[in-house]
Amino acid sequence: MCAVALMACNKQAENMQNEQVNKQDAAIENIMTRVSVREFTGEKITDEQIDILLRAAMAAPSAINKQPWAFIVVTDEALIAKLGEALPYSRCSNKPACAIIPCGDMSKAIEGEMAAFWINDVSAATENLLLAAHAMGLGAVWTGLHPDMNRAGMVQQMLGLPEHIIPLCVVPVGVPAEQPAVKDKYKAENIHFNKW
Repeated sequence: MCAVALMACNKQAENMQNEQVNKQDAAIENIMTRVSVREFTGEKITDEQIDILLRAAMAAPSAINKQPWAFIVVTDEALIAKLGEALPYSRCSNKPACAIIPCGDMSKAIEGEMAAFWINDVSAATENLLLAAHAMGLGAVWTGLHPDMNRAGMVQQMLGLPEHIIPLCVVPVGVPAEQPAVKDKYKAENIHFNKW
């Protein structure tokens, strides 16, 4: 009886360990194979998919847990096209299902000289969004706005953003119409241990 119970416990522990290894492998593979997708099929994605992307974005860490972000989700085709015309490098003219604009909400940011931490926080949220899109089989690309205040200001005006909402980037998301090659960006020369 004890031997049978011990075998069952060992099997359960082995299954849990295998499950953990599988999760780890899947997470690392998702990070290592994410690519910037710039061409989309024009196919719609669901509200549920958009919700998952936003939940993933908001799971990001932030300084003092301020979560100084806001997200504008543009699904209106005419407005996506307008973004594409105004921002030719945004890839919004390449038939994404939507464009998500991660923004800094200055009313939630740390006050004083550390206010610029919002950029780190919203960047972390944006990376989470990109990784979630890739894990879901969607394509996405980060296209910068801030600190170019001409671009950021254009988007603020176009989307009617209040003054305290600063758009960081535009992330077109959709069903990929291309499969870019995965790039190995690892460079050992960029690593220093303990000191320069």
